[in-house]
Formats: sequence, structure tokens, C-alpha cells
Amino acid sequence: MFEFGRELRRLLGGARAQFPSKDGLTAGDGALLELLDLRMLKSEAKGADVAAGRVSARDRARRLLEAAVVWRELARRSGDAPSLRRAAAAAEKAAEAFAAGHRQQGWARARLEQAACALLGAELFGESGLEAAAEKAANEAQRAGGAAGMIALATLAQIRARRVAANGGGAEVRGAARLFNDPIALLEQAGRRDPLLKLAGAEARLARSELLVGAGLRLKDEDLLRAALGDLTAAEERLDGAYEPLTLSRVAIARSSGKAALGEMTGDVARLARAVGQLAATLDTLGREQSPLDWARGQAALARSLAQLGEATDNETAFKKALACYDRAGLVLREAPGLVLRAEAANGRGQTLARLAELTGDANVLDAAEAAFKSELAAAPHRNDPVAWAMLQVQLGQVYVTRLDLTGRDRGERAAAALAFQAALDVFGEQGLRSLAAIAADGLERLGGAKVG
Repeated sequence: MFEFGRELRRLLGGARAQFPSKDGLTAGDGALLELLDLRMLKSEAKGADVAAGRVSARDRARRLLEAAVVWRELARRSGDAPSLRRAAAAAEKAAEAFAAGHRQQGWARARLEQAACALLGAELFGESGLEAAAEKAANEAQRAGGAAGMIALATLAQIRARRVAANGGGAEVRGAARLFNDPIALLEQAGRRDPLLKLAGAEARLARSELLVGAGLRLKDEDLLRAALGDLTAAEERLDGAYEPLTLSRVAIARSSGKAALGEMTGDVARLARAVGQLAATLDTLGREQSPLDWARGQAALARSLAQLGEATDNETAFKKALACYDRAGLVLREAPGLVLRAEAANGRGQTLARLAELTGDANVLDAAEAAFKSELAAAPHRNDPVAWAMLQVQLGQVYVTRLDLTGRDRGERAAAALAFQAALDVFGEQGLRSLAAIAADGLERLGGAKVG
């Protein structure tokens, strides 16, 4: 899937002198960014800043917009908050420059880039308040019509769909999904001539599939999961692995995860096992150096699917492999404490560890986990990384609760777990990390329901 991109990087690496770094490798063509690995993408972002800041720069507004796109892509792949802030700042300056020149389409594209930055911030860091800013920007851009108007419609559909994803009923979810129909049709038609609009169409289908999968799992609705898989299949058919390898990987990961969820829901173990195999094969083609965050997200998805398989078959090996996947994801996520994905992975790892102990009836698994968490806590003081410290407290608390459930005896575990969860909750509250605070609160709730003899 990434062979063409690797060959391109080899050629560019050997002919660096022919491509002045200040002008970048893609010459402002955002459709080519997928072919760059993270190292080259960082260089591209810095080069875009230089090009936009040059006194002699022609069309500075466009250069600023190009810089915003590259910095946002860097943030999307790395989870780096400063990169996202740089993207948002460049997009704001671009919007001001386009407005000063009375260039409506350029201004609308810049406003859409601001909306994209806000939505990415909401997705990565759980800052739901950013959605209001994204909606305002997209509404303004939509009135400009043209290509910007198409993308704005898809953005608005995504924002409005998120509002019903967590709590809406089946009819409401289906109504939200229909909001994507027109923008997807427009983007896919225009995408035959414009690679960026083609990617926007695929991302709209991916966003709708995430809505449908999340709601399908919550409502135990097979039809919603099947509709999501249909969206992902349609997106996959329209993408070319030679030119859009990263988007294709994201779609393939989501599709395999959706198949695994459907297999678990229907009790089809064979489907679930095939989905695990397909997901592992996709991750084999996605290098960590290409997109660390996508790689970590894929590892976490594989871990969840393996845990589902372990649950369906009472297979200890599947749970052990799931833990290994969570550990691999942690290699990337430990560098980004505020990410929602890190919270989800940490919670999933704790649950998988607990389930493995329950399945084996082996308290030694919990003893080893407790020793490892305590050792890491001792090596990473609170003052250096409070969020990492608090996450370890959550996992330590989960170990204590599981031991209570497993042994039915309280030898100080209840008090130790309460202390760990409360300490984590205090830190997450101070840091404003709501998704992590919710996990700590869930731990306290589970502790309250633990029964001992």
C-alpha cells in the first residue's frame, strides 16, 4: 500500500539538492502529503512556514493556507498540540489575508481549515467546546458555495451527527446519517477531477461510519453496523493505494474493526477471527514512521478485536496478544498525555488485564501487574508528568478492584483502589481532561459495586 510513497521518499532523499527546503517537496499540493512519512512531513511544515513568511512571497494568503494544512496533518499523525495550534494560527492569518483581498473562495477554504483544526482538537483531546467554533466557521464557508461549500456541508453533517451519536435513538441516528448523503454525492462527483475533494469524500464516509458503528454498538443494532461497513467498502473502492495510502489504511482499519464488532454482536466467531486477521494484515503495511498516531490507533483497534475474540472463545492467548498490542500502542501514546486515544487504550489495557486474570483465576497476573505499575510510579514522580502518573493510578486501581472480585476478600485493596482512583480524578480534573476523569469516576463506581466476603 505504501510502496509508491517509499520509492518517492527514496528518490527525494537522493535528490534533495534539487528541491529547495524552503519551497517544500509537494509545492503546496495537499494531495501529496500522504506520500510523506512523519520526518519529511515535519520538514514540509517548516518549509511551508518559511515560504509563507518570506517578504517576497507571492500570494501570501495561499502560502499561509498551505502551511495550515501541513501543520494540521502533522498534528493529526502525531497528536502534537503545538502543531495543531500552529495550524490554527496559520489558518486564521490566511482567512484575514484572503478577506483583505476580497477573495471569497480562498477565505471560505481558510475558514474551513479553521473548522478542521477545531474538529481535530475535539477528536484528539476531547475538547467538545471546539465543535461550536467549527460549526460557526463551516456555516460561514458554506455560503460561499463551490468546492468550499461542498466540504462545508460534510463538515456540518459531521458536527451535527456527533450530537446524536452518544445518546440518540435508532431513528435519530439514521436521520443524522442522512445528512451526509448530499455532501458525499457532491464530493465524490467533483473528486473525479480534484484529488483533494476525492479525499474529502472518503473522509466524510469514514466519519459517517464512525457514527454508525458507535451507535450500533450502543444500541445493539446490526443494521447500523452493516450500513457503516457499506460506507467503508464504498470509500475503499474509490481510493488508490498508490496515491492515497494513509486514507486507505484508515478506512481498512475501520472496516476490519467494524467487521469484528459485527462478528461479536452476532456471535459469528469465524467472522470475528477473519476480521482480526484482516486488521493485523493492514497494520503490517502501515509503518509506525508513516503516521505514529494512526499506527497506535490501529494497534488499539487490534487489541480490542483480539479481546473480543478472547471473550467469545475463552482464549487466554487472544487476551495476551491484546495486551501486547496495547503495549505497542503505548510506545507512541506515552508521549502524548492529553489524547483521548491514550485514555481509551489505558482503560482497554486495564480491562483486558483484569479479564485475563478472571479467566485464568491466576492472581499472579495481577501481582505482576501491580508490581509493574508501582515500579513505574516510583520511577516517574508526580511533579514530572502528572497525567501519566494519574493514568498509572487508574490502572493500579483496576488491578485492586479485579483482585477484590477474584478473591472475594478485602486485604486493603478497597481502600487502596479508592485512593488511587480519587488521586487520578483530582489530577485529571486539575488538568481539564474530561475523558480521563470519566474513566477514573467509572473505576470508583465499579469499586462501589465490588462484593467481598
